This record gives sequence, C-alpha cells and structure tokens, in this order.
Amino acid sequence: MTRAKAAKSDAPVDSPETQSSFEATLERLHHIVERLESGELDLEESLLLFEEGVRLSRASQARLNSAEKRIEELLAVTEEGEPVVRELDASSP
Repeated sequence: MTRAKAAKSDAPVDSPETQSSFEATLERLHHIVERLESGELDLEESLLLFEEGVRLSRASQARLNSAEKRIEELLAVTEEGEPVVRELDASSP
C-alpha cells in the first residue's frame, strides 16, 4: 500500500473526525492501534501511523490535564473550608 493509499484509508490528524472531540480522538487512536497490530502495513506506513498516534496521544493527555486542572479549581476550598469563588472566564472551553 502506498502513502497516498494509506492517507485515503486513514483520516489525517487534522481531519474533523479526529479533532472534533476527545472521544473521536480516542476512537482514531484505537483504529491506529488495530492497524499497527494487524501486521499488514509496511514499515513506512507503520511509522506514519505511529507518529500520528503519538501526536494524538499527547494532545489527548493535554486535554485530560486541562480538564483535571479545571476540576481542581472547581473543587478548591480555603483553609477554613470555604469554597474558592472566582469569576468564570466565558472564553474558556
């Protein structure tokens, strides 16, 4: 299978289906792992998919870290046990 053919069968990293949501990214990662484990790809295709998987994995980890930080902020309390209140940033996702 050529690189062009691989690109048609595997959505690129910046396609809507891989960046539309965290769940779609995980689904793409699952697909990549299945393809890599199939043993049907040549070395070049395997490397391309592996690189995409690493990028998606890092992006997913960054999103998880951001969500964890937001949760910690929401659950924050003072030393007296009072909730920490601050104005919400309307531009935050």
